[in-house]
Amino acid sequence: MKAAVLTVSTSLAGASGADADQSGPLLERWIADLGLELAGAEVVADDRESIASRLRHWADGEGCALVVTTGGTGFAPDDVTPEATRAVCDRDAPGIAEAIRAASRPETPRWMLSRGAAGLRGRTLIVNFPGSPKALAATTAALTPALPHGLRLLVGERDPHG
Repeated sequence: MKAAVLTVSTSLAGASGADADQSGPLLERWIADLGLELAGAEVVADDRESIASRLRHWADGEGCALVVTTGGTGFAPDDVTPEATRAVCDRDAPGIAEAIRAASRPETPRWMLSRGAAGLRGRTLIVNFPGSPKALAATTAALTPALPHGLRLLVGERDPHG
């Protein structure tokens, strides 16, 4: 199964070096740890249509089973990642977004300010992660036990419920 990482940041999208992105590489390593093939990683500006376009590309054009985003989930006016995600998804996956917020709670008193979403577009799961590298460690760990099972079901593989 393939996966892609989309870092949402206007400042990074205009930056010349990919080294400025700390969260994207953490998600790339997590994808590898899950045993998924990294189809690609990119940085996109905080713009609803730009984000939605890239989500559609990775889901429909590249056939990724998982597309993860980092950044753009807060209260700032240009934090529009959840809206772009909901616009391209056919079905919600609210338990995943709830698990991310719950895992963030011990890490920061601002955990409830995350508006991240998760949903399904065809046979692709799209998950919004926070932009904080510290929060990523806790949130990816929270999803790791259940996510492989969910992805196998999503792509149509038989997977025993156990």
